[in-house]
Amino acid sequence: MLASSVTGAVIVALDGTVLTVAQPTLQRDLHATFAQVQWTSTGYLIAVASLLVFAGRLGDRYGHQQVFAVGILGFGAASAGIGCATGIGWVIGLRVAQGVFGALLQPATLGMLRTAYPADRLAMPIALRTSAIGLAAVAGPVIGGALVTALGWRAVFFLNVVPALVMGGSALAVRGPARDRATAGGLDIPGACLLAAALVSLVHTLVGIPQTGWTTSSALRLLVVVAAGAAFVRHERRTTSPLVPHDVLGSATVGAALGILVAASAAMLGSLFVGSYYLQEVLDLDPLQTGLRALPGAVMMVLGAPVAAVLLRRQGARRTTLAGMTALTAGVLLLSRLGRASTAVPIGSGFLLLGAGFATVMVTATAVLVRHASAESAGVAGGLQQTAMNVGPTLGIAAATLLMTRTTGVTIGPPLTALAAVSALGTLLALRLPGAAGTPVRNRKESTNKYGADDGS
Repeated sequence: MLASSVTGAVIVALDGTVLTVAQPTLQRDLHATFAQVQWTSTGYLIAVASLLVFAGRLGDRYGHQQVFAVGILGFGAASAGIGCATGIGWVIGLRVAQGVFGALLQPATLGMLRTAYPADRLAMPIALRTSAIGLAAVAGPVIGGALVTALGWRAVFFLNVVPALVMGGSALAVRGPARDRATAGGLDIPGACLLAAALVSLVHTLVGIPQTGWTTSSALRLLVVVAAGAAFVRHERRTTSPLVPHDVLGSATVGAALGILVAASAAMLGSLFVGSYYLQEVLDLDPLQTGLRALPGAVMMVLGAPVAAVLLRRQGARRTTLAGMTALTAGVLLLSRLGRASTAVPIGSGFLLLGAGFATVMVTATAVLVRHASAESAGVAGGLQQTAMNVGPTLGIAAATLLMTRTTGVTIGPPLTALAAVSALGTLLALRLPGAAGTPVRNRKESTNKYGADDGS
């Protein structure tokens, strides 16, 4: 289960990083416009974000291993189709299909861990999964660049096919635990549609802001987000078989963990976007030099996750997350002070703090979220976590881009200061997480799982 979880998460992470490298060559080869190439990313993002929670519910009902197999095999098939595509329209359509299968795949990678490990032993498997994602983020641009240079852009999509076939076949060959569908409840199609409408409108608005700025249509789409979100909450509270179980929907701990993940990922990815742009446009570094300056952050992502798991057990979720969010905020603020005379030391130190803080928060908040949910709702918890990790970066990049366009020249102070404020908000939310074993929490009932272990222990 751990191998399947890690491999599935790595395939998705690697796919996103290598695509970024391949897009310019893809655009030239298929004679596509910039807007069309952007939709190869936007279409995928909208599809995956809108379906993650529903996909998690499918796993809870029919088995995470089975849903994982369908997701990873479909993801691989869509990748092969993109590699054979003859036009940009086919690429966009198949990327949307890839997003659908990616939505099936991602919550299952966490759901399988929740059902395979006792709640008090989840932190280290989640940390190993986080380290693998960090390693994929480091390797992706290098692998993608080498493949595109030697074989062309299609090679980056064929890269996924063999691992997907192997892991999908293995998942189908091994019989998973039997599922009690009566206990899992119904699928709640109306709730899934309302949530999808809210998320599609939100993601489409955030993705469009960097290109168009704040417009009347952006405001109208946000009204749709609010209306659909309110209707979703109202529906979930009244239905007998909700998409998101009542103990998850109304949990202050779950809400805090999700808010922390959104804030941390927004600050992290927004800062990486601004920092990379600044290093290349102002300091005149090439992409390789930029990657080397940011390398300490990626290294800390890989090395810091297992350390965070140990800290989580010893210090509890609240203290560990506070330390992680503090390091992340300090890293953003340090990068905001960069100038034309900045050397590699302050630049590398800023990225190092970003990586260390983000890895710590990823492990801790994810562990709290997945451990808090019952095993019967593990897929939904995984879907909520993945939704937060898709919305957060989109929000951070949109906010950073909007603030950068409001200033003359390439100025990183205002956007990074705003992102530091977002990170600081996550620090405040960390106070609502469970403490270490034996320390008081706001809701003792909420902090104790079915094994009798404190969620922050």
